[in-house]
Amino acid sequence: MTAAPGPAPQPGPEPGPQPAPAPLPATGSDRAAVMVMLLGEEDAARLLGRLSPEELQRLGSRMCALGEIGPEAICDAIASFARCADRPGIGAHDRIGDVRRMMTGALGEIKADSLMRRVAPDDSGASAIELVRWLEPEIIIPLIEDEMPQAIAVLLAQLDPLVAARVLVGLPEALHTPVVHRIARLGPVSPAALAILEETLTAKIAKMHGTVSFRLGGVAEAAAIINNSARSVEKRVVPGIGKIDKRLAQELENEMFRFEHLYVLDGQMMGALLREVESTLLIDALKGIAEEERERFFAAMSTRAADGLRDEIRDRGRVRRSDVEAAQKQIIAIARRLAAEGTIVLGTEEDDYV
Repeated sequence: MTAAPGPAPQPGPEPGPQPAPAPLPATGSDRAAVMVMLLGEEDAARLLGRLSPEELQRLGSRMCALGEIGPEAICDAIASFARCADRPGIGAHDRIGDVRRMMTGALGEIKADSLMRRVAPDDSGASAIELVRWLEPEIIIPLIEDEMPQAIAVLLAQLDPLVAARVLVGLPEALHTPVVHRIARLGPVSPAALAILEETLTAKIAKMHGTVSFRLGGVAEAAAIINNSARSVEKRVVPGIGKIDKRLAQELENEMFRFEHLYVLDGQMMGALLREVESTLLIDALKGIAEEERERFFAAMSTRAADGLRDEIRDRGRVRRSDVEAAQKQIIAIARRLAAEGTIVLGTEEDDYV
């Protein structure tokens, strides 16, 4: 006798909706952000310390914005290490705190605080000085144009150089030289001085690291502001500072004209420069830069000349760093002479043309 069939198996409960997998990083910045988040804080700090401010701001923005990072995103970001990327992911809890700690390890508290205000402006309350960092130059200028040069210098030293340059250009010309001079010589600024500036901007200063002094400004910051200003500002400010402090004026010029500023010359201007430079001088100068940077110079030469120069650089052997720097300074001097003659254009000198 055939056994009676048993009851048909009942279908189990329908599976609930599954969470969508984390999307793969869409850009190189996203992938770089994931890779940094995979590192320990010390390793990440060392890596971040080698980036430019612009790169740090872009990377920090992506690190804060990524949210939950799933395994697929990790595997995509570090495909060459996919076998090791089986961790469950990186949680979003206290992501801004994680980024802040990494940036602080790489940059120090003051620069990290300034950067985090840009990439995560909602992370903390804003004082008047912090608010000014987010204002347009046209709004900042009326706030400070009647202030003393020292107060203006303290504020501009805390702004992005591009913003500070636009503010400087909008101030009365009589302020340009004394303000840039004070920026270059600011050094330690006490919390009391910052408190006075904060009060001037109609708010109390935020609590800032106890009684520790803040080092603001410096020759590099002053030079960056001048380089991003109109050429007319440079022509007026640098000679003016030379009358006050010749040594400082020389330091400013050395910082304003660096060898890497030649990399942006177009082929015609680069060719004009190279025709004025002796081969031995160029060989020593190029020994101190990376191969991809040398290509900017080779591109302005004939193929035969470029190949010959590559061979000479390879055969030159080791060169003292001081000899490389001396050669680069001589080439910079030649470039500045050609710029003064109107043969080439350096930096923002395009402002002189219509």
